Amino acid sequence: MSIIKVRDREFEPYLTAEEINGQIQRLAAEINHDYAGKRPLFIAILNGSFMFASDLFKAINIEAEICFIKLASYKGTKSTGQVVTAIGLDTDIHERHVIILEDIVDTGKTLKEFLPQLNHQQPASLELAVLLHKPEATEYPVHIRYLGFSIPNKFVLGYGLDFDGLGRNIPEIYHLKGE
Repeated sequence: MSIIKVRDREFEPYLTAEEINGQIQRLAAEINHDYAGKRPLFIAILNGSFMFASDLFKAINIEAEICFIKLASYKGTKSTGQVVTAIGLDTDIHERHVIILEDIVDTGKTLKEFLPQLNHQQPASLELAVLLHKPEATEYPVHIRYLGFSIPNKFVLGYGLDFDGLGRNIPEIYHLKGE
């Protein structure tokens, strides 16, 4: 891994594909153990979690389902800063064991607003599986049951995370140079 350039910014290596895969295998083993016989429903939050969701789900060896949603906090072209709408959640989660898959939690605001909407549907259980968490940036704490990495409050890209729409396809994670 070497320094890469995306748009006008340089990014330094942070996590290798091997390190990411190792944590995903660990998380999958925990989930396989904890949910044996329960047929969990994974809800992957797009766009950022698609690589994490795919790799994690491939390592799940229990009976399970997955669906994908997109969260929006806007009406038309303006952000309301409050309303979080689940676009694409057409699966009944009542009395289901639900695991939300998220690429990164920084402030926690989106999940803090979204989780009550899910709880209102009375799932049997509701947990978070998150690849990256920035504890220093957290303003709205959420309970993360399955965590890949705690990272400093640095801008990261790759493995589904983007910079202005670019870099999601990079198999490793990089951080902004100089941070």
